[in-house]
Amino acid sequence: MTAQPHKQAGKKRSGKFRRAQIRHAILTKAVDRLTNGKLRARHLSQPIEMRNIELRVPDWPRGLEGVRIGHLSDLHLGHLMPVDRAMELVERLGAAKPDVLACTGDVVDLEWQGCEPVLQAMGAMRAPLGRYLVLGNHDHLDDPGAIVEAAHDAGMLVLSGGVHTCRRREHEFRVAGIDWAAKPSQLAENLRAVEGHRPHLLLAHNPKVFAAAARARIPLTLAGHTHGGQVALRDRPRANLSLLHPHSSGIYARGSSRLFVNVGAGSWFPLRRNVPAEIVMLEVRRA
Repeated sequence: MTAQPHKQAGKKRSGKFRRAQIRHAILTKAVDRLTNGKLRARHLSQPIEMRNIELRVPDWPRGLEGVRIGHLSDLHLGHLMPVDRAMELVERLGAAKPDVLACTGDVVDLEWQGCEPVLQAMGAMRAPLGRYLVLGNHDHLDDPGAIVEAAHDAGMLVLSGGVHTCRRREHEFRVAGIDWAAKPSQLAENLRAVEGHRPHLLLAHNPKVFAAAARARIPLTLAGHTHGGQVALRDRPRANLSLLHPHSSGIYARGSSRLFVNVGAGSWFPLRRNVPAEIVMLEVRRA
């Protein structure tokens, strides 16, 4: 499917967008110019891992045993993630034959325009149980409505306080998603719209939703947003240095609920140390 232009000329951008532009100009473009482009070149030369993880979930339905979820998060399309590099990542995930494609937001870094080919590649992926997207905070900077429309045009299902039900043979599979929110209280409020439908899988950009998801006894939540801090201690390769995100990377448990936090395929500043960028194939089994 071909996405049509969405943005109207002269659209006034928010203060958040302008602040993000300033941040990007100082932390990325200015620093890159000072190094004659070497910083960006070194960043782009770093490989992006394809991780295969068997995830054991106590309340995972037996009829959904072995479901394979291709989890993609935080592409941040823009200066540090060219479209062709993102397309390669989508192709790698597709070649691994997922049952589900789950994208947990921040498709773009700043401007939304230019993301259409990547969304089209996601939408064309063969994933019999669906191709799903929730928006992240960066997706809201420019024109979130345009991203939603482009994703729908491409054949993806954007979940924003909604639940989608499909079947794997005779068994129901319920996937829910909530839109971006920064505060746990707002995330919990957003979750109320879907928890009554008893989803098996919840997609959210912000992992701070996990406390509320565990209270609602949602078996599995997938999130991104943290980038694992992008910098971690040498002797703990996936340990996060950020104090703002208690759930920063990998697998977490609360009661019978599980959370997986993807450290992201992209970056919002050109430095990753001991937290390699990743795309993930999760094979979910009952514990």
